[in-house]
Amino acid sequence: MRTTLFGVLAAFFCLTCNAAQAGDYIKVGGPASVPSGWIHFCEEYKPECDTKPSVPVDVVLTPERWAEMAMINYWANKYIKPVTDMDHWGVIERWNYPDDGKGDCEDYALLKRRMLLQAGWPREALLITIVFHNGSGHAVLTVKTNQGEFILDNLTGEILLWHKTGYQFFKRQSQSDPNAWVTIDGSSPVVTSSK
Repeated sequence: MRTTLFGVLAAFFCLTCNAAQAGDYIKVGGPASVPSGWIHFCEEYKPECDTKPSVPVDVVLTPERWAEMAMINYWANKYIKPVTDMDHWGVIERWNYPDDGKGDCEDYALLKRRMLLQAGWPREALLITIVFHNGSGHAVLTVKTNQGEFILDNLTGEILLWHKTGYQFFKRQSQSDPNAWVTIDGSSPVVTSSK
């Protein structure tokens, strides 16, 4: 029998799919300021942000879902060329889809979110998240599942539980409203090896 990429990804999922622990979920706090990049993104992509508050939903993570998430993460990381907003647009900060094949961290996160939404994943489980990496702000996509909260990141091909990234988590979109942002409590998780 021939091994497919899907089979390999599904097998990997089975190695990582343990029962979720309390620490596998991010503790959110109160309201946070909305990033200016998101506000400008919403001005350009109004239908993307024209949503009503909804009930939070976590993805039920199956081997098929894991494979789909892994493929989207892989594709975006492989085919989008990393470039700063200053080099790309001539401005310090601009959130945009990398439809021209170039972008920075939040553009990767937005693209992964869009691709997962198009694949039928619930918006409420796909949360743009701001973290600190080497003293600088960095955007990632948090995918909230019944197996914990996984991070899709353009700096690594690994999909890790949030507390295994080594990042300091700052704020993210609310699960019930993508236009509302919340602080992240306990934003300095115990760093564990991802290997």
